[in-house]
Amino acid sequence: MRRRDFITLLGGVAVSWPHVARAQQAAVPVIGYLSSRTAETDEPMLEAVRQGLGSTGYVEGHNVTFEYRFADGDYNRHAALATDLVHRQVAVILSAGDQSASLAAKAATSSIPIVFNTGVDPVQGGLVARINRPGGNVTGVFSQATSLVGKSMSLLRELVPGAKTIAVLDNPTNSGAAQRMKEADESAAALGLQVRLLAASTESGIDTAFATLVSEPADIMQVMVDGFFLTRARQIVTLAARYAIPTIYMRLQFAEAGGLIVYENAPSYGYRQMGIYAGRILKGQKPGDLPIVLSDKFEMGINLKTAKALGLAVPPTLLALADKVIE
Repeated sequence: MRRRDFITLLGGVAVSWPHVARAQQAAVPVIGYLSSRTAETDEPMLEAVRQGLGSTGYVEGHNVTFEYRFADGDYNRHAALATDLVHRQVAVILSAGDQSASLAAKAATSSIPIVFNTGVDPVQGGLVARINRPGGNVTGVFSQATSLVGKSMSLLRELVPGAKTIAVLDNPTNSGAAQRMKEADESAAALGLQVRLLAASTESGIDTAFATLVSEPADIMQVMVDGFFLTRARQIVTLAARYAIPTIYMRLQFAEAGGLIVYENAPSYGYRQMGIYAGRILKGQKPGDLPIVLSDKFEMGINLKTAKALGLAVPPTLLALADKVIE
């Protein structure tokens, strides 16, 4: 080979390398993650998503990347954030938090696969047509959050057996609020409790809701599961301590922040399933053929330090049921 030809060949290889590198980079799929909450509150759930993805052979930063979009508790931002992910042309959208995030993703695209995690019935809520074969571009996990309401209330009543009135803090903008309050009313009636609804959808609204306990006191309180509430966990726990009201929550982060007792649909299971489904879709499976996962894994946590501050003796039977005890 002549020297001139050899140099020309090398030049051609040098030019082609950047194109090959860009092609390989472009081939790495991008997963869009849309959440009602914040990056901080979602980190434990995201770790479970990554574990699920890993079980299918996908590792973030290696052969898959993420685009994260957080509404920071403002549900009005869901539509814009979902549209942004669609414009980014992600391969899959994972939607979490309030069901309105998943509905916004569904409204934004009929072609990009969507994997949701919702506590509201996805058929009744209009996300999918069927549980077994959802059809279309949407599938996901149904965590059945409303089924927790009655059990949570009975656990709190066991901890405070003399309670007569229960305050229920809920976010009226949450898509499952009406269904949950119906469950709360029925559960309270069965336990002989009188219900007082406290509604809040803003930071100041939470302060106002607790302030009403001065003029209209309650013996115990239940905080409904809600993405916005989770972003304000420390505020809510601090107010519960200030007003000295025994309170049950529906996410473990509340107990870790000083909350008395928690009963939750274990997010680690549901979010891991989201990761598994995302991986299977990236490998070519259609979301409409993947049945909705019914998450029925429950966990309970008790903060003994908070119980002591409230003058409560935790029954041994309740301690035996706890998955996590904070001392």
